[in-house]
Amino acid sequence: MQQTIKSLREELNLQNHNYYVLDDATISDFEFDKKLKELQDLEAKYPEFFDENSPTQRVGGTITKNFQTIVHENRMYSLDNSYSKDDLIDWETKIQKVLGNVAMQYTCELKYDGASISITYENGKLVKAITRGDGFQGDDVTNNIKTIKSIPLQLKGNFPHKFDIRGEIVLPIEGFEKMNQELIEIGETPYSNPRNTASGSLKLQDSSEVAKRPLDCLLYFITGNNLPFSSQYDALETARNWGFKVPNQSKLAKNLDEVFEFINYWDIHRHNLPYETDGVVIKVNDFNHQNELGYTAKSPRWAIAFKFKSEQVTTTLNSISYQVGRTGSITPVANLQPVQLAGTIVKRASLHNADQIEKLDIRVGDLVFVEKGGEIIPKIIGVAERGNQLQPTRYITKCPECQSELIRKEGEANHFCPNFYGCPPQIIGRIQHYISRKAMDIEGLGGETVTLLFNNGLVKDYSDLYELTVEKIIPLDRMAQKSAENMINGIQKSKEIPFENVLFALGVRYVGETVAKKLAKHYKNIDALAKATLLDLILIDEIGERIAQSVIEFFDNQQNKIIIERLRNFGVQFEIIEKYNPNATNKLSGKTFVVSGIFQVFSRDDLKKAIEDNGGKVGSSISAKTDYLVAGENMGPAKLEKATQLGIKIISELEFNQMINESL
Repeated sequence: MQQTIKSLREELNLQNHNYYVLDDATISDFEFDKKLKELQDLEAKYPEFFDENSPTQRVGGTITKNFQTIVHENRMYSLDNSYSKDDLIDWETKIQKVLGNVAMQYTCELKYDGASISITYENGKLVKAITRGDGFQGDDVTNNIKTIKSIPLQLKGNFPHKFDIRGEIVLPIEGFEKMNQELIEIGETPYSNPRNTASGSLKLQDSSEVAKRPLDCLLYFITGNNLPFSSQYDALETARNWGFKVPNQSKLAKNLDEVFEFINYWDIHRHNLPYETDGVVIKVNDFNHQNELGYTAKSPRWAIAFKFKSEQVTTTLNSISYQVGRTGSITPVANLQPVQLAGTIVKRASLHNADQIEKLDIRVGDLVFVEKGGEIIPKIIGVAERGNQLQPTRYITKCPECQSELIRKEGEANHFCPNFYGCPPQIIGRIQHYISRKAMDIEGLGGETVTLLFNNGLVKDYSDLYELTVEKIIPLDRMAQKSAENMINGIQKSKEIPFENVLFALGVRYVGETVAKKLAKHYKNIDALAKATLLDLILIDEIGERIAQSVIEFFDNQQNKIIIERLRNFGVQFEIIEKYNPNATNKLSGKTFVVSGIFQVFSRDDLKKAIEDNGGKVGSSISAKTDYLVAGENMGPAKLEKATQLGIKIISELEFNQMINESL
């Protein structure tokens, strides 16, 4: 009987693949349902042969009350966007500066508009599916993903022991329209657009409801160790052979001219596709080249998205309001007559700053052109029609929240409210930033609750959070005993957050996540950073004068000094806690290394860790400050040429290994 069950599963998996991936059904729906019912009956009769990846499990039924947050084993990066062919030419020029004038090919793929997903397979079986989240961690939606019939539960052919495959969960336009028609017929509000509906579907608690939606999954990238291919295009072909639904529109381009041909074709023909797409993703095809190019803090240097020209509509500008950010920056906002644009109702659009308003000569009452920048953020791009006697827009001179006189520093586009410690939106914004996931990651406390705490006089800066008690916050609106306890526990737990996150949380202007890590690593503790001079800071790689000046101004401020001292007394981490490493030495102290190429003994990450473990510094690019270039196979000729010109010593990984294993 076990063999019969196994055979039925294999046949149904094959039919699923034929229908949902290949669009080539070989049996009728009636025959499929009949075989599925037979399998369900056999599995119920012989539970000892249960398999969580059986085709019968696709109907759903699992209830998930809380989606567990899981850290991605391999970070999910976002893509840099381009909007013109000149942008792509500039991108290629930057690549060639790193790789030299090597022959490059590009994989061109359509950029589908859906919800990103990372799916883990072990021994050919689907074991985990995580949403993109913030790129570092996402939500476990495995049960819901298993209901999508184009995603294989069991792979075929030869595949690695373990890997992650990335893709986009999409809702085909036809299926979306059918769902909306059904809602309209029963008097319900239709969904706004396929993308949001697909994303929302992944977080439905009942997986059987997800199974009813015609979701699809289009795969585009594989990551893992010891993968059996050396290029992006080969990876797509291999994934297709394993049973994944990989869009067949992808093309291997020999040069940028062929990339432009692909873009031109799909800019016209994209409207004939069954899915929404907003652009083309161009990737350097060769994985060795990808490794050499690496990543910025947010994006791979070896890939870029070309966004198709945005959809454009006209509507009336009803009024202009002004928002105050956490740094005091003023953002003018256009309040529009609601209009349908790229699948959503648009009511507001950013006007950026006073210069933009003056440049476009935007006036209240104008009929304006509106489009979505990158298909996401609405923006006004010009005036379509103007009535008589409309008055020019006069930019505000006082803060709309605290009435302080606005300032505008030389060389900056935005106006600012200087009332840093007295302007409510700035105070609330800084506290909201402090509690955010990439900063102090305080569970049980959200942005709306911060506003509530401030408005009720319970907090006036983020150090006040540590004086909150359950008794103080219970009287707040919609605050139950359990919620209050969770909030206080989350605040107390934030005292364990490492120094680099704390430094980012403080909200020093221009100090983002990456800069905060660099400063924390360099100075080790907040006292050393607070004493740093402008010259000290500028001498740190990638720290410019603007960042350095902002850091000095922050630590010179008496109010900031008081807040930092309060946080210190509450137990917040203000120094890096060095983890004990029995193999650590100072053999490479004062030496800077750049790692380039493919290695046999070490991985690139292992090499970088070994450098740092032995007191050395890892540089991102070759300069006069570089002491050694650790060179592997397929190293970029541009780096080799620059190292030679500067007289930098070039060593192999074996020579590096000898260097760190020598006796002191």
